[in-house]
Amino acid sequence: MFSNDNNVETIAQLVEVLKHYIGLQSEYVKLDVIEKVVRLITALTVVAVFCLLLVFALIFFSFAMVNILAPALNSLSMAYTLVGGFYILLLIIFIIFRHRLVERPLVKFLAGLLMSK
Repeated sequence: MFSNDNNVETIAQLVEVLKHYIGLQSEYVKLDVIEKVVRLITALTVVAVFCLLLVFALIFFSFAMVNILAPALNSLSMAYTLVGGFYILLLIIFIIFRHRLVERPLVKFLAGLLMSK
């Protein structure tokens, strides 16, 4: 009963279809990984460019603020100290709220990117 040529041919076709399906699934997984890596690299590049431009803007705004404060304080060094102190204060605030400002959004972004289907 099991040695019928029709049954053997059907099983052979099933094996071929299964092999083809497994090949397609592996290609799909590869393409999915590539898509996620490209999206991650794109996001990192955009953030890097944004941060770099922000740093340049902050440098110029800092010099402008020093030039504005220097006449009011009658001291150029005091104006630089005040602007530097402001940046130290921003750094302390950033360190205190780093979980809320950096870690949570980053975890949400990566989880959404890597766990999406």
